[in-house]
Amino acid sequence: MNHQDIYTAVIAFGSNLEEPARQVRQAAATVAALPNMVSFRLSSLYRTAPVGYAEQPDFINAVALVQTRDSAMALLQRLQAVEQAFGRERTFRNAPRTLDLDLIDFHHEIWQTDTLTLPHPRAHERGFVMCPLAEIAPDYVLGSHGRAADLARALADDGIVRLQEETT
Repeated sequence: MNHQDIYTAVIAFGSNLEEPARQVRQAAATVAALPNMVSFRLSSLYRTAPVGYAEQPDFINAVALVQTRDSAMALLQRLQAVEQAFGRERTFRNAPRTLDLDLIDFHHEIWQTDTLTLPHPRAHERGFVMCPLAEIAPDYVLGSHGRAADLARALADDGIVRLQEETT
């Protein structure tokens, strides 16, 4: 990889603790300002029911389509540092969290390592990832699963609600 090359990536944002909409908006601003970030486009915010562990508040989710000069691993490390800065604690799988950042796809590469699987192995099954992605990049192809718009349409009644942006 040449450090001057620009790579397209998809990042999912989620929070269900400590004013989740504010957490997602602030995290998006933080990620947009990361070194090597060339462009950043954020979806609307969406409210979704928790997956897995149901005894917790609803989540606020969004997806960003970005261009970066970072490698996949460098971007993943930066995202994990942002999570930590926002107070992320990994108590148990699917636990409530102040911030969850997932690298969903990186330049359509296929990875399978201990620390990173690309594309994200369950993203195509999750309305809270596919609906926001379809909003900002309907023709984005996620691995062998197909176009974001088609995947989102199949998941449309997955209990996801697009939030109306506050006007200030």
